[in-house]
Amino acid sequence: MRLSVKNFQKQSWPSAVTSYHPISNWTFSQREGLPMTPLTQYGRMAEKHWREHRPKMVRELERTGRLHQMLLEAEEKTKDEMATLRTQLIQTGSTAQQAHDQAWEMVREKYILLPPEE
Repeated sequence: MRLSVKNFQKQSWPSAVTSYHPISNWTFSQREGLPMTPLTQYGRMAEKHWREHRPKMVRELERTGRLHQMLLEAEEKTKDEMATLRTQLIQTGSTAQQAHDQAWEMVREKYILLPPEE
C-alpha cells in the first residue's frame, strides 16, 4: 500500500525502536550511500514537527526507509497548493504577501504541521 501524508492522520502506526537521526537540510540514503534531494524549509519544518508530535509515525517511516520520501511529498503538495491558492487570492484582490500568508494558513496543517499522535 502506498502511504501518503494525508493517511497519517487516519492510521495508527505501530511502535518501533530505531535510532534518532538529527535534522539536517541534506540527508543521505543509509542503504545506498547516495545523496538525496535536500529538504527545503517546509521539509525541515515538517521533520522537526513530526519528530516532536508524531514520533511513532517517524519511527515507522524511518524503519521502512520512507521518511525522506514523505517529507519531499509534504513539501511538494504544500508548495503546489499554496501556489494555486496564492493565484486565486491575488485575483480576488489580496496583495502578494496577504495571499502568501493566507495560503500558508490554509495549507500548513494538511501536510506540514500534522496533529499530534494519540
